[in-house]
Amino acid sequence: MKKIVLCVLVIIVNAAFLYSQETNKNFKWPENKKAAVCLTFDDGQDSHLDNAIPLLDRFNMKATFYCPGNKEAVHNRISEWKKIVENGHELGNHSLFHPCDGKLFDWVRPEYDLNNYSLEQIRMELYTANTLFKAIDGKTDRTYGYPCSNFKVQGDTTYVEVVKELFSAARSDGPIPNSMENIDTNFMPSWCVESHTGKELIAYVIEAKEKGTIATFMFHSVGGGYLNVSNEALQELLVYLKENEQDYWVDTFFNVTKYISSQDIVTTE
Repeated sequence: MKKIVLCVLVIIVNAAFLYSQETNKNFKWPENKKAAVCLTFDDGQDSHLDNAIPLLDRFNMKATFYCPGNKEAVHNRISEWKKIVENGHELGNHSLFHPCDGKLFDWVRPEYDLNNYSLEQIRMELYTANTLFKAIDGKTDRTYGYPCSNFKVQGDTTYVEVVKELFSAARSDGPIPNSMENIDTNFMPSWCVESHTGKELIAYVIEAKEKGTIATFMFHSVGGGYLNVSNEALQELLVYLKENEQDYWVDTFFNVTKYISSQDIVTTE
């Protein structure tokens, strides 16, 4: 019986691999890379400027920083955020007030509870945040990171159409895609890192390489704080990516999703 179960599992794994290879046969990453990797950092934190940026710049890797407009680290360090964009990183929109679903998270204040938002309210908040970030970096095109990966207002009304109107692409959460067919760049999956080791981070990008798809990290605090990744774990990942740069295209979420959207095999509908 155990042998039969094992055989069935082997068949399923092989079938999934062959399906992935078949659906990806017409999709090619630039320079024959085997996968794309997007390093994204949420909530506009001091630790991003103090810890993440020095590490990224040491390895010449570009990342995306999703900042809420009301964060002190944005208000107090505008010139530094502007400089990182000049150096090739992306300043992404993470709304003005980081609204989330108050039914899922008890720390959400009523005025920032998506259940109390209208579509027009969220549209104006995101539009205003775009204006703020344009004043910082001068860019008119950028991507969006759904706060808390929540995407509905007033209980059950999705605001994805609003996001499609205002942004070139958007990041949510979810598993690594099995193929690049029918990828929705307005609702890209990512992995929320919380105290994971460098080996675990590396395993994540290896999975994307095996599937020929994309690994998107959702980091928060770096080097101490909530939903933290240690400096050591992040460095271990960056060392691996640098040593295997022939296999991985590491770039901003904006650049990678722009490329994906340009390919005929995918759809953004």
